[in-house]
Amino acid sequence: MIPFSPPYVDQDVIDEVVDSLKSGWITTGPKVKTLEQKIGEFVGVPNVLCVNSWTSGMMLMLRWFGVGEGDEVIVPAYTYSATALSVMNIGAVPVMVDVKDDFNIDVDKIREAITEKTKVIVPVDIAGWPCDYDAINAVVKEPAVIGKFRPANDLQQKLSRIAVMADAAHSIGAQYKGNTCGSLTDVTIFSLHAVKNVTTAEGGAIALNLPEPFDNKELYDFLRVFSLNGQTKDAFTKTKAGGWRYDIVSQGLKVNMPDVCAAIGLVQIQKYDVQLLQERRRVFEHYNQLFSRFPWAILPPYKDNATLSSCHIYALRINNISEEQRDAIIENISSRQIAVNVHFVPMPLLSLFKNKGYDIRDYPGAYQQYKGEISLPIYPQLSHEQVETVANAVIQAYDKIVC
Repeated sequence: MIPFSPPYVDQDVIDEVVDSLKSGWITTGPKVKTLEQKIGEFVGVPNVLCVNSWTSGMMLMLRWFGVGEGDEVIVPAYTYSATALSVMNIGAVPVMVDVKDDFNIDVDKIREAITEKTKVIVPVDIAGWPCDYDAINAVVKEPAVIGKFRPANDLQQKLSRIAVMADAAHSIGAQYKGNTCGSLTDVTIFSLHAVKNVTTAEGGAIALNLPEPFDNKELYDFLRVFSLNGQTKDAFTKTKAGGWRYDIVSQGLKVNMPDVCAAIGLVQIQKYDVQLLQERRRVFEHYNQLFSRFPWAILPPYKDNATLSSCHIYALRINNISEEQRDAIIENISSRQIAVNVHFVPMPLLSLFKNKGYDIRDYPGAYQQYKGEISLPIYPQLSHEQVETVANAVIQAYDKIVC
């Protein structure tokens, strides 16, 4: 059996977790702070806040920015549901737009979707391939777009335009035109979920990169409090002798990351650039080599000039097949004890969103990418021989189902 995406857990990870357990402190404390610093060093953004999931991180930032009832947030139709659910969970409306053939949000569609109610744009780096951030950042600064912006509070007035908050759940370690993901937009939120390139079992990391006159260190300090129910001291600080007194200064959320989870990510982020990411690229490139000779195989975007994927998902597409044929190919591969996946079912195909009036016919690009997509296993532990086994299973399944 070849699993789809097991977490990378070596003895160093185990030792770090055991160290946390033996320390007598397992919730938010020194390991979380160190992990924040290490992620910040890696992505080139000094102020990073770790939380308990990508979803709660996005909810935290939308709430901080004052997004709520009646506001609109632009998201791609082709993404995991959390992108839209984080918007809905604070009372705002996700405005879905279509994607291009690299899976990522169509910038022209963003411009068309902007209204006076738009407060935030959430581009998503599908599979670890960065969006066109130069174009997106240019759109929100166009005079006509700025003219539509209606600030509803002091923070929105301070920015004086639509905020760009990147969904970089897949793209830690990716580069866009020579710049590292995390430094490309006002806010970038990474996922540290169990299947991600760097994991804390469950978790997320918010990279703060707001322009002047914002003070990102000051914002980090506020969000640290805001993520702990608005409490001025975390539990670690309160347990120190004489440190019991605290205050509640804002109506925050309870979304902090515990140290016992941070321990896993702390080891992984220190091995990521020199080992784990390189191994993911090895697997990605091997798949490319094996599939490049087949005209029916559409290879996922990997690198282009100074842009480079994080190789989170190997999103292979089969050219000119139906959704039903794709499903049959997956069933055939699975019968060989190889786990594959689909990233993603476009949100307008899901019952929750269909029942709210979203219609897949309005997003032909999203459906086109989805109907032929098969996500193949890609992780550091995959051997050369296992990659070839997966590729051969796909090729044989295609020959049986389509030819």
